[in-house]
Amino acid sequence: MPHDHSHPHTDLPSDPALRVKALETLLVDKGLVDPAALDEIIETYAHKVGPQNGAKVVAKMWVDPEFRAAMLSDPMPLLREMDLYGRQGEHMIFVENTPEVHNVVVCTLCSCYPWPLLGIPPGWYKSDAYRARVVREPRAVLADFGVTLPEGKAVRVWDSTAETRYLVVPERPEGTDGMSEEELAALITRDAMIGTGLALEPNS
Repeated sequence: MPHDHSHPHTDLPSDPALRVKALETLLVDKGLVDPAALDEIIETYAHKVGPQNGAKVVAKMWVDPEFRAAMLSDPMPLLREMDLYGRQGEHMIFVENTPEVHNVVVCTLCSCYPWPLLGIPPGWYKSDAYRARVVREPRAVLADFGVTLPEGKAVRVWDSTAETRYLVVPERPEGTDGMSEEELAALITRDAMIGTGLALEPNS
């Protein structure tokens, strides 16, 4: 009798959100997950952890020379003070874009990523294509992201590991003098802090 592939053998619904809820219910029913702990994790990653944290740090670096120097030298003491230290962010290094150098971050072994500052990594960051290509042909990868650099500008690729993670400090756009840290932070995207993007222009 031929096998019918049109109906997958699963009790989980096809809609992703419903599948997640069904899986959560199963885990809770089996006593493997505490619902309160799960709610706390969801709340943390929905509202407390994400690229807004990294953007606030970068914006402060743009306006405060002493803070910038400290972050480029050894950011960990200040990150601990700001409560931006934790799992997946135990040892951070900040690398600064300049008119001469553009930095981009990858993890060639897996998907090491600074969760406390940038949240959950995007799918493309974990893909084999990105991890392999950005090391070999970084300019071509950046072009795929819409970033075209001047011909004389060097590209430096930083390979994150389980011990060390990197965050790119993008160049501050022109026309941002007098803007507050909050206004500046709104110009700093997740991709800009990975290096696959640039800070947004004001009023963009």
